[in-house]
Amino acid sequence: MSLSVEKLENSMAKLTIEVPYDEFDKIVEKVYQKQKNRIQVPGFRKGKAPRKMIEKLYGPEMFYEDATADCVNKSYYEEIKECDLEITSQPDIEIVQVEKNKPFIYTATVALKPPVKLGKYKGVEIEARSEKATDEAVEEAINKERESNARMIDIDDRAVKDGDIVNIDYEGSIDGVPFQGGKAQGHDLTIGSHSFIDTFEDQLIGKNIGDSVDVNVTFPEEYHAPELAGKPALFKVKINSIQCKELPDLDDDFAQDVSEFDTFKEYKEDVRKKLDEQAAKDAKFIKSREAVAAAAENSEVDIPEPMIETQVTYLIDNFSRRLQSQGLSLQRYMQYTGVDEAGMREQMQPEAVKNIRSRLTLEAIVAAENIEVSDEQFEEELEKMSKNYGMKLEDLKSTITPEETKEIKMDLAVEKAEEFLLEHAKEVAKKEDKEEKKPAKKTAAKKTAAKEDKADKEEKKPAKKTTAKKTADKEDKAEKEAKKPAKKSTKKEAEDK
Repeated sequence: MSLSVEKLENSMAKLTIEVPYDEFDKIVEKVYQKQKNRIQVPGFRKGKAPRKMIEKLYGPEMFYEDATADCVNKSYYEEIKECDLEITSQPDIEIVQVEKNKPFIYTATVALKPPVKLGKYKGVEIEARSEKATDEAVEEAINKERESNARMIDIDDRAVKDGDIVNIDYEGSIDGVPFQGGKAQGHDLTIGSHSFIDTFEDQLIGKNIGDSVDVNVTFPEEYHAPELAGKPALFKVKINSIQCKELPDLDDDFAQDVSEFDTFKEYKEDVRKKLDEQAAKDAKFIKSREAVAAAAENSEVDIPEPMIETQVTYLIDNFSRRLQSQGLSLQRYMQYTGVDEAGMREQMQPEAVKNIRSRLTLEAIVAAENIEVSDEQFEEELEKMSKNYGMKLEDLKSTITPEETKEIKMDLAVEKAEEFLLEHAKEVAKKEDKEEKKPAKKTAAKKTAAKEDKADKEEKKPAKKTTAKKTADKEDKAEKEAKKPAKKSTKKEAEDK
């Protein structure tokens, strides 16, 4: 086989791959062996006709469609391993020549990793964030624990109040006709939860166990069932029982019940400590994202369209897997939301562009700052991966290819580049904090002048450079891996497991 490369504009390349006829013919023979039992030739039992006889009757191209597909799949990946191109998209294949006794020739047009011109990346501004939990967050966490340890008390000596849990039977009708889904027995409803439409819950307040209540409501105009939307309805409701929550006192006994601590003070301090740790992690993650986004915004890169399309496909596949983990298929999701595949791809484009810009910028910083990954760091990463896979370390090492090793090391280097950006970033106060520090009064003339000056500056700013047809947002830690310009790495696959 042979490979020739033609560099095109906009970080594209055309690969021409030539496969000798004898190699291609072996693949044609395999296709014939698979298909011969389905071919009937006069004078031969089914599946017994020689290949030459079939090709004489139907032409040698009869097997070419499957043979060319198999040959491309086999030869393309073998050939690109031997070249030093950084391919970032799926190939666009075009068959050039497929004839008897001649080499099989095809072209593969691909996107290459585009060059990045770094702008300012040291000292980019990011918003200063508190790494401490607020008093409100601590109280909320404690109250959540308190709610989960509440005791349910049966009420039989008073009417329904806001916050009570009532057990009800109900049946709804419109103009005297019951509707589907409007009937239930033994349903627990928390008054004030607003889980039922309109003023349904309010109309049960003041009623007693055993009461039958006519509840009149109107379905919202945007209700999900079109046949009910905007229509008035009558619900016949019977109140079976009333309960309320009895919350435990926030004292030492409570602390001993829900934790390993003897006093409420110790328990609260531990809650604050854990929330502080989480707040610090969250603040670091957000600041890191802001630093990367600022550096990416300052960089210049022209992203080839096929690279964006490949990333969009990855994002959709990743989204589909998350839906499946929740018991919902992508097709069903699109039916519910009314979005087709083309619409979903358009929605995903800004995020794809943002992810690619961020990743390419970080890789460029790795090169600019000579960021390296030590053997010890690589070994530590493999140990983490082996635990994620549930494999022995040595077994994992035996499966990792040189290409995957390179990808893992680059992932680790990119993480170090993110840390580098954060270390060198400049934290600034929030915009509202800056406003608070301004002098209290400003004359109308000064305000007007300031606005005009700001407008002039805005006009003089260079236009932000976009790198594709659309621009970017969204992620959790798993999606951070989606920043890769090409395929998902072995590292990410391990994390998914």
